[in-house]
Formats: sequence, C-alpha cells, structure tokens
Amino acid sequence: MKAVRTFAYGVMAGFFVSIGGTAFLSIENRVVAALFFTTGLFAISNYGFNLFTGKVCYLLDNGPGYLWDLALIWLGNLGGTLIATALLGLTRVHPALAETAAPLVAAKAKAGQFIILRVDADGERIPLTISSADTENGTITVIFQKVGATTMALDQLQEGDCLHDFVGPLGEPTHVEGYGRVAALGGGLGCAIALPVAKALHEAGNQVDLIGGFKTKDIVILEEEMGQACTDLHICTDDGTYGYHGFVTGKLEELIQSGVKFDHVFAIGPLMMMKFACKLTKQYEIPTTVSMNPIMIDGTGMCGGCRLTVGGEVKFACVDGPDFDGHQVDFDEVIARNATYRDFETKAREDHLCRLGGGALNG
Repeated sequence: MKAVRTFAYGVMAGFFVSIGGTAFLSIENRVVAALFFTTGLFAISNYGFNLFTGKVCYLLDNGPGYLWDLALIWLGNLGGTLIATALLGLTRVHPALAETAAPLVAAKAKAGQFIILRVDADGERIPLTISSADTENGTITVIFQKVGATTMALDQLQEGDCLHDFVGPLGEPTHVEGYGRVAALGGGLGCAIALPVAKALHEAGNQVDLIGGFKTKDIVILEEEMGQACTDLHICTDDGTYGYHGFVTGKLEELIQSGVKFDHVFAIGPLMMMKFACKLTKQYEIPTTVSMNPIMIDGTGMCGGCRLTVGGEVKFACVDGPDFDGHQVDFDEVIARNATYRDFETKAREDHLCRLGGGALNG
C-alpha cells in the first residue's frame, strides 16, 4: 500500500505541476520541474531531519528503500505529466484546412482577399481569408480554427460535401510592389493570412522578413511554406520551445535595433498583436499595414457590420479593406465591437457540441 500511495503522490504532483506550467514550459521542462518539485518536497517532508543530521549513515542504512520510493515518485511524475499533456492536447485549438473547388474565385483571387461562406441554409455567414488559390486545379484553400459553431460545422464536412454558399474574392488586394525591405508579422492563425501576402511581396521583388508567432512549438503551422515565401523566416514561440523566445513584436524590435531598416511592416493576426505592433512601428516611424477582420455579414458594404474607425473616419473592412494604415486604426473600438456577440457565440458553440454529443452537454 505504501508503494501505491507513493506512486499516486508522484502522479498527482506531475499532473498539477504540468497543468500549472503549461503556459510557459514545454513538456520536457514540465517533466523536469515535476521531478525537482516532488523530489525536494518528498525529501524535506519524509527525510529532512535525517538528511540534515545524519545523511551519510541514513542513506547507507536505508538507501535501497529511499531510492525505491524516489523511483516510484519519478515514474508517477512522468505518468502525471503525460496525462496532463494528453488532456491539454484534447482542449487545445488546432487549425484545420479546407480546400474547395471554386474555379471562378481561384482565377481572380489575389493576396489579402477573402471569401464568405455558409455551411448550410440555416448557418451564419463567416469571412475567411484566402490562404492559397490554385488556378490550375480551380481550388481555394482556407485555414480556420474550430472555435465557433460554424467552424465546427465546417470541420464536420467530408471530402465531396458541398458548401451552401461560397462568395469571393472579396476586399481589396494587398498592395505589394515597390517597398524594398519589409517585415510581415503573422500571429498564430494569422500566419495563414501572412503567408500569401509575404509570398506576393517576395514575388514582387521585395526583401521579406516573415516573423511568425505561436504559443508553443506543438502548434507551429506552415513553416515550410512560409520559408519558401520569404527571404528570411523567423519563428517565435511564447514559451521559448522553438525559435525566438517571445512575441513577434519582440523579434521585430530586435531586428530593428540590430540595424535592419524596414521600409514597411505588415501585421496580420489577433487584434492585440496588431495593436502593439503598430505602437512599436509608430515609435520607429515605419509605415504599417494591418489586415482587419471584424464582425462581417454580407461582405459587400451594405450592412455596415464591419465598420471601423480609421483616421477619424468610418470605413467598411469588406470593401475599403481589409488592409488599412495601422497607425490610423482605432483598435480599442474594434476590440470592443468584436466582443459584442461573445455570449451568443459561446451559446451557439455549446448547442453545436450538444447536438454532436446527443444532448450530453445540456442534459
């Protein structure tokens, strides 16, 4: 029974240390942290007096038992860490890719443009940036995160299924000619949008530093494709598990301070990332373009749902954008408006999961 309790103690310690450290530690470092934590606590709580007053004699007399207890704890640590990592992996949002036959859209699509789709007749319309267009095969590729009812429904489609609506290309293409040296910042899933922009900039003769940011190494996407679409690729992770340890803004500032002269910066990704990227580039007086993706319904300028304030004037992201001068965008207003339907989106997501699970979530 003592051996079972010791092993269980190790499992619990490894599990909770892993849960607590997942935001800033890789799985390897979480295992090490659990080992140090439980070994130290175990030694102090069970053998502290002996270790401090008669360490050599105690270990000589009781070494085998002590080492057996430590081995059980360490095995438990490993098991607890793996359990926590598996659970975290189930809840982590991974991007998904959808390729759709749309030859008319593919023939006209340019970098920075988007489509609006509807999965079924009762679904909502959502905008997704075109990640790539294959004119030869007549297909459009979009990358999305399964975070809402519509993206979850989209992920349920099988090869050969049809979308109810698929409209595009929409929005103004990104201007790519004649910059010189540019930095393209992609944050998380924003890298799927930064990829075609960086590729178009590179093909237009610009020197492109593509800076892609992710939370951790496990969710880095499109690395090979990004490397082929730029002059220099810089991968950043929040937890330091891969590439530069920190945010894309930190890497950008490091490059600037090293003497790199950027003629223009493109920031594409979460609103907070774009906001702070613009604060940084304004400090260094570098013109900056951001790609805005606010709440959107029709995508043709009629509903006004995607309005935002740029330089004190109201603009529509669907027809005036999605690209805007980042130093002129009122980010606080956009962030507040994007949160308007958060509760509704949460309820819709829960209802969708409930239907998938046969009513398990809502009784």
